[in-house]
Amino acid sequence: MKNIKYILLSAILIGFTSCNEDDSNDMIEEPLPELTTGSADFSKYVSLGASFTAGYTDGALFKASQQSSFPSILAQQFAVGGGGAFTQPLMNDNYGGLAAGGTRIASPRLVFGGAGPVPLENVIGPVTVSTDILLNNPTGPFNNMGVPGAKSYHLLANGYGNAAGLPNLANPYFVRMTGATPNASMLDMATAQNPTFFTLSEIGGNDVLGYATTGGDGTNPITDTATFNAAFNGIVTALTANDAKGVVTNVPYITDLPHFTTVPHNPLSPALLGGATNINTLNAQLYGPLRGIFTAYGEPNRIQLLSTTSANPLLINDENAVDRSAEITAALTPTLGAPTAAAFGAIFGRARHATDADLFVLPLSSSIGTVVSGAPAPINLNGVSYPLADKWVLIPSEQTAIRNATDAYNATISNVASTNGLALVNLNAILTQASTTGIMFDDYTMNTSLVFGGLVSLDGIHLTARGYALMANKFLEAIDSTYGSNFIASGNVAKAGNYTTNFSPTLQ
Repeated sequence: MKNIKYILLSAILIGFTSCNEDDSNDMIEEPLPELTTGSADFSKYVSLGASFTAGYTDGALFKASQQSSFPSILAQQFAVGGGGAFTQPLMNDNYGGLAAGGTRIASPRLVFGGAGPVPLENVIGPVTVSTDILLNNPTGPFNNMGVPGAKSYHLLANGYGNAAGLPNLANPYFVRMTGATPNASMLDMATAQNPTFFTLSEIGGNDVLGYATTGGDGTNPITDTATFNAAFNGIVTALTANDAKGVVTNVPYITDLPHFTTVPHNPLSPALLGGATNINTLNAQLYGPLRGIFTAYGEPNRIQLLSTTSANPLLINDENAVDRSAEITAALTPTLGAPTAAAFGAIFGRARHATDADLFVLPLSSSIGTVVSGAPAPINLNGVSYPLADKWVLIPSEQTAIRNATDAYNATISNVASTNGLALVNLNAILTQASTTGIMFDDYTMNTSLVFGGLVSLDGIHLTARGYALMANKFLEAIDSTYGSNFIASGNVAKAGNYTTNFSPTLQ
């Protein structure tokens, strides 16, 4: 009996082995072709751009983020096809942040704190920012000429990397790169390297981003189209003067980023407002009288009574709304007296409740319901009983201004790319897809949800390392299409699983 059992077990084992061998044979893949570079010459690659080019992520620039920048990832693939060394102005640590003569001028990176993004020091305690733009700058030249914060015309600006021009006329990240030539422009330093191939990415992004992140309040205006056109044409003309080939990108609709889509227009739950008693008091003393005044002048939907059972909208100041300060003052003077009524008129003259057509900047999430300095109680709670200032909200007209500028920039970028035979990466379409249906990257579906979407980092604007890897592959697709290379077909691409979406707080 024992022998029979062993014979049966052996037969079963042989059967399983045979099945596995058959399965292995079925899974044999066709060998990939060898890499060909087509008409592109990657022997001297220089990347020129802003924060995406630099590898900025989680609200900071740090070693690991730079090593996962899309130009660094591209350079690894280019090396297979004859590409040369790729040097970056690496930061000194993985904390992020900057110092100038020992004084901190930029904060360390953000990390995931369990409920959302928090400063690194909230998790691990105080750190010393060791990258100091006046004490320990690296030595160039640098193949990666990505400078966070740079607008289109900054690439042409002499002195943009001169520490003497800080804080208004110079950029601390570029100060790290200029060395013995502090007045050289970004473009000068790129062309001096005589690149055979270049990437020119996100030019125009900061030209609208500064306006958007300040809520269109006028402190950081959109770059006019004529200025952008002149800058972009000048940059491309210089980069292609020696017949270098390259890739440019267009500008995405930045309002699709989670920095502008995470905070809803109606985050005020009954519990957050203190329950039914507080809500009824607000309705009786503030919203009821205001709603009555606006209704009397034909605007019944401008102010709502707060609900005790469902989410309520934020109160905002809309510069496009009809100014009812005089009407409010007149209506409330008999009951409140002239001085108090005038104060109500000044505060609520352009107030309205938000709708789903409004967008809110991510930093507002920690300021909702905070006390507004100088405003009298009880009309002093930010976004609840005191209208949000312009810097917190993008109303529809401001969103339209951003979109119109973006469309104008992109028309120029497309025309210049076509005229000069350059490859074009459509970042606009890529971000739109990611923000709607999501976009596949190997086994991952990536979208623009904050923290968990995989594409956008904790600052809500810049990409994760995996997002930059996806971006690099989109560049490779465009290069293949334009210059006849076969990076994609030959498998010389970034793999999603090799790049993280969340850097650990312990990374130093």
